[in-house]
Amino acid sequence: MEKRKVSDSIVETVHMVRPQHLNASDRLFGGALMQWIDEVAGMVAKRHTRRNVITASVDSLSFLRGAYVKDTVVIIGKVTYVGNTSMEVKVDTYVEALSGERTPINHAYFTMVALDKNDRPVRVPRLELETEEEKEEWDKGEKRRELRMMRKEEGL
Repeated sequence: MEKRKVSDSIVETVHMVRPQHLNASDRLFGGALMQWIDEVAGMVAKRHTRRNVITASVDSLSFLRGAYVKDTVVIIGKVTYVGNTSMEVKVDTYVEALSGERTPINHAYFTMVALDKNDRPVRVPRLELETEEEKEEWDKGEKRRELRMMRKEEGL
């Protein structure tokens, strides 16, 4: 079975918050941010699998602080865990200051499923872990998967 490194599929995008992205409180609309992070998760999963993918679920979508007009938003996604036909993608979002300093504003974990040409789930490449951080993320990903499976069994 094919193997890929975490670094092979990392995606980083940059957005400027514009007036059309704001909600009634003059902050970045959560739905706009969710679209951006879902797109990043999809690109990460496509790079890892080299196939079409779909979003199966989103866990732990945490809004830590707001973003405002003219803020630079940096979104970084990477594969943290793979199963048979699905993979977990961690997406971190930051506001980047002119100095380059990044302040976290959002964290999310996506479960993405790889598809064959008939839109059926297909096996994904294994994940080659190179660093201690990647191994820790894998272990946490296994635990999150177990929780997702328990919630699924309970009908939640």
